[in-house]
Amino acid sequence: METRVHALTFSRKALPSALNWPLHAIAAQRGRLFLFVPVLLAIGIGCYFALPREPLAPEWTALATGVAVLLLLTWRAPPDLRPVLIAPALVGAGLMIAGQRAHYVAAPVLDYRYFGPVEGRIVKIDRAQSDALRLTLDQVVLENLPAERTPARIRFTLHGQQGFITPEPGLRVMTTAHLSPPPAPSEPGGFDFRRLAWFERLGAVGYTRVPVLTAAAATDGAAGLHIHRLRMQISTAVQAQMPGDRGGFAAAILTGDRSGIPQVRMEELRRSNLAHLLAISGLHMGLLTGFVFGLLRLLLALIPPLALRLPIRKIAALGALGAGGFYLLLSGGNVATERAYIMVAVMLTAVLLDRRAISLRSVAMAATLILLLRPEALVQAGFQMSFAATIALVAVFRWLSTERAWLNGVPRWAWPAISVVLCSVVAGVATAPVAAASFNRLAEYGLIANLLAVPLMGLVVMPSAVLAALLTPFGLQGLGLAVMGPAIDWILRVSAGVSALDGAVLPVVQPAPWVLPVMALGALWLIIWQGLARWAGISVIALAAWNWAETPRPLLLIAPEGAIVGLIGPDGRMLSRARGGSFAAAAWLRADGDSADQGTAFARSGADPRTAVTHLRANGLDVVHLAGQRGLALLEDVCVAERIVVTSQPAPEGQYPCRLITPRDLRQSGALAINAGGLTRSVQEISGRRPWTGS
Repeated sequence: METRVHALTFSRKALPSALNWPLHAIAAQRGRLFLFVPVLLAIGIGCYFALPREPLAPEWTALATGVAVLLLLTWRAPPDLRPVLIAPALVGAGLMIAGQRAHYVAAPVLDYRYFGPVEGRIVKIDRAQSDALRLTLDQVVLENLPAERTPARIRFTLHGQQGFITPEPGLRVMTTAHLSPPPAPSEPGGFDFRRLAWFERLGAVGYTRVPVLTAAAATDGAAGLHIHRLRMQISTAVQAQMPGDRGGFAAAILTGDRSGIPQVRMEELRRSNLAHLLAISGLHMGLLTGFVFGLLRLLLALIPPLALRLPIRKIAALGALGAGGFYLLLSGGNVATERAYIMVAVMLTAVLLDRRAISLRSVAMAATLILLLRPEALVQAGFQMSFAATIALVAVFRWLSTERAWLNGVPRWAWPAISVVLCSVVAGVATAPVAAASFNRLAEYGLIANLLAVPLMGLVVMPSAVLAALLTPFGLQGLGLAVMGPAIDWILRVSAGVSALDGAVLPVVQPAPWVLPVMALGALWLIIWQGLARWAGISVIALAAWNWAETPRPLLLIAPEGAIVGLIGPDGRMLSRARGGSFAAAAWLRADGDSADQGTAFARSGADPRTAVTHLRANGLDVVHLAGQRGLALLEDVCVAERIVVTSQPAPEGQYPCRLITPRDLRQSGALAINAGGLTRSVQEISGRRPWTGS
């Protein structure tokens, strides 16, 4: 006899009793299962990036067959069994989408160090961390390199005497540059720039000290030339009317051009956790489109014939969508802005379809679209922080809307201020783990800075920007900019004051690679699942946080090519060189959660900075670093049993009593991490055989 319980539509006898409870629980989630679609896709995408090697063609075929079989079974299965079959199909689909994308963007990568003539077309203009101008070229031509081995794109930083051209997209340029393959991680498990470069089709990076000259004029319309010229015109006009730091800030949030902001101001904004105000992403896109939507709806409502006859809410949504699209083009269309526009577009489309605009379903739909189009976004901090903040805010305010009893004692006039405080607290807490894991530091007073600055961004700065844009055709844009100026001054004063406080920045140790994904899954389970089982998410978050706190760092790190060595001692990591290998040294100290600079870390070794031999001894490891030819000349003297000797120059072939590590070894393995007992891990071992590793 068939028994029905709740929404179940299958016979209990048809399935093992152990499956009854999970199927009942899943059936109780009807209406919320779509929220798990991007989560399951993300699990599959994450699994692809975590693979130790690229799947072979037969393995891809088997996976595709398995997904197809699951979908076929889903079509014939009872309704309550379908989610159980769809879930692994979505995971498999996510893995295939990421693999397809990785092979779709495949392009040649330079496999040696190149110095010589470079020619190509400018497709992107930005600035390096040093604030130097940086150009990305396509249609690249390199001397004596055949087309099939030439990178699709290269990027180089401009040093030395420049100024002979005005860079703009579409302009064909030539120079003489130093180029290298995208660098490997500075330690096993560290940030792999090669993967980021692969998905940007960036096959070489470098610098030039030779003037960049014009090879051919830009073609009208090529590579967004008109939009770029408009950006530069707006940026120049804004900075002319608002000189100094406020003009640079205004130009950055309006056009994405940060050239007018000094590095000292940028560092203050980073230390106070206000640098996100300059990144044209979710906050700016949401504030802009929200203000345009509200303004259009208000103006149309003031005209009774239109308000009574037209769907003014939908017209306002269309206007906001158009304003967001124009802002996307004006800002340069970077990945973060594209992601923000997709999120806003999904929500405004919900308004057009008479659906709830701000809901977890809308966020899930936006995440799904982004993961389908750019699966590599999953492993980027911008995607993680955007969706962490958005999901947390939607979840918290949805809960507040259902628990209204506590609002009875709150005056109506106080609710906007409370909302601002809640937004800052919730978004800050939600994004803090991602920020800490990605940048290895937390702005301890970032919440205070955001509470003092973000309200002005929403209430003054962005509305003033829209006002300035509306008044520009009449030559009255100065009115909007005049309102914006004092608010920007206040934001800059807040960043300067907060960043100057003692302990403004707290260094954070790098977590194990699995910690952040597990923490995210625990939080998502807590938010999405309904019922008592949701509280298991807190245990998952706590487990990940505990492991983060207990994460051990490698005792000994050896940089690529043996340029520098770092050994953890009683006072922190000791470095073998006071200068040289600075990129690896900074990355190691940052991942250790150590705020010391390279000079301070070298001083811990007690070595003379003039010597070519640095002896490090701690935690049971005895290490000697030999720098240059002077150091290599002493190899036989220091190479004794039970000692690790690292050289920065190739050593003569032969048998040595010590454990000798040379640049030749490191070219094969990449950077090394060695722990007690000699346990060694290499970049090659951890990164695996993937398209972007070149192996």
